[in-house]
Amino acid sequence: MPEIEFGMHTVRSHGAKVAKKHKCDWLILLVLVAMDGFLNYIQPFNRYTNSKMLEDLKFPFKEHDTIPMWAVPIFAIILPCTVFLIYYHYRRDVYDLHHAILGILYSVLVTAVITDSIKDAVGRPRPNFFYRCFPDGIEAFQPNGDVNCHGDPKVVKEGYKSFPSGHTSWSFAGLAFLSWYLCGKVKAFDRRGHAAKLCIVLLPLLFAALVGISRIDDYWHHWTDVFTGSIIGSVVASLCYLLFFPFPHDINGWAPHASIKMRENIELHSTSIGIDTV
Repeated sequence: MPEIEFGMHTVRSHGAKVAKKHKCDWLILLVLVAMDGFLNYIQPFNRYTNSKMLEDLKFPFKEHDTIPMWAVPIFAIILPCTVFLIYYHYRRDVYDLHHAILGILYSVLVTAVITDSIKDAVGRPRPNFFYRCFPDGIEAFQPNGDVNCHGDPKVVKEGYKSFPSGHTSWSFAGLAFLSWYLCGKVKAFDRRGHAAKLCIVLLPLLFAALVGISRIDDYWHHWTDVFTGSIIGSVVASLCYLLFFPFPHDINGWAPHASIKMRENIELHSTSIGIDTV
């Protein structure tokens, strides 16, 4: 099929129609937000931690992260959406804009629910758990050998949420989706051998990897937490992207499935009219 062209379907002309068609998808996003809020509210599993296990959990407790959690949605959601808007200004395809925004929101929120579900179920202590549990450095244990923490309950609760890394999974969920999106838009796999396009595609993934490394440097996560978080985010981002867009190596890899299908229907209808006329 030849490469398709668009520009007739804008937010003003078709925006409301597209949003209405996907109203159930937007409502499910609200459900995912509520689920993640609940998962953050409940108490995680308090994994048994004795004095011997604490020897590996005495890294310094830095209250201020190198990359705070409030910054993650900025570069994982707002930054990619800005790119989507810039592309919309160039292409004027409301289907591309809508599906890109919907896709990345699903990517981040599904990843958040998966990550926080595992966090609560596993209850792995963070590398700085000792000073969360015993801020004064004085150890206390229960009769069964488990820790008897006397630190701030909120700080201790957060100390049982090491696996997997939420910063990392969120970052890869948003930035890996952006990487897929850029890969299709710059036509990185058009077989013309322009390696510079690969640099554009890999840049978001590099930033996401650096976010994960910062979590290890801050002693908030073990390396396995970060590695697992990156896999979760990348896999969910890939699934969400391919739900709305074809593989980038496709001739129409830059366009969403909805636009391609719409164009095919128009061509089929035009062909039918031509045949009837003859």
